[in-house]
Amino acid sequence: MFSALARWLFGLSGWKIAGNIPQIPKGIWVVAPHATNWDFLVGVGVRAELRIWIQYLAKSQLFTWYAGWFFRILGGKPVYRNKSNNLVDSIVDILNTNPQLHVCITPEGTRGNVSKLKTGFYYIGLKANVPLILTGFDYPRKLVILSAPMYMTGNYEQDMRAIYDFFLQVQGVRKDWLQHYAETGEIAG
Repeated sequence: MFSALARWLFGLSGWKIAGNIPQIPKGIWVVAPHATNWDFLVGVGVRAELRIWIQYLAKSQLFTWYAGWFFRILGGKPVYRNKSNNLVDSIVDILNTNPQLHVCITPEGTRGNVSKLKTGFYYIGLKANVPLILTGFDYPRKLVILSAPMYMTGNYEQDMRAIYDFFLQVQGVRKDWLQHYAETGEIAG
């Protein structure tokens, strides 16, 4: 019932999806830009529209005693950024032991401006041999743009260029990492 409501609200709000719905058992959904709290609601609507259960990683501070249950019901998994743990290997192990799993990651790591992307998503995809589905939230056009599933090759520079080129087509907020690439052709970090 919740999914039907989310689909209805997504359509009512005027959002559309561009790109093919991937027919794959596992995927890492890489969402950018992440610049507003509205991204969460758009993401819930997209997930309902696609009819794919996509779980997501979020900062542990959201999982308080009074709100944690809500985020967990919606597929949230807390990330403890203040602890030294190997999140990449933990997620790779989870992907390797589950026949079907979709996980959403925001590689900017924050709604604020950043000069480079965090690279965990890249190494998760590479180590688990699970494709990335790049997902751009294009607010001016109310369009969620999906890439075809992309497998990482291990050639970091080449793979990241394809990722950066995809996100160049997304209109709206352009953070420093992408602006720098647009101006210089250099991958930050």
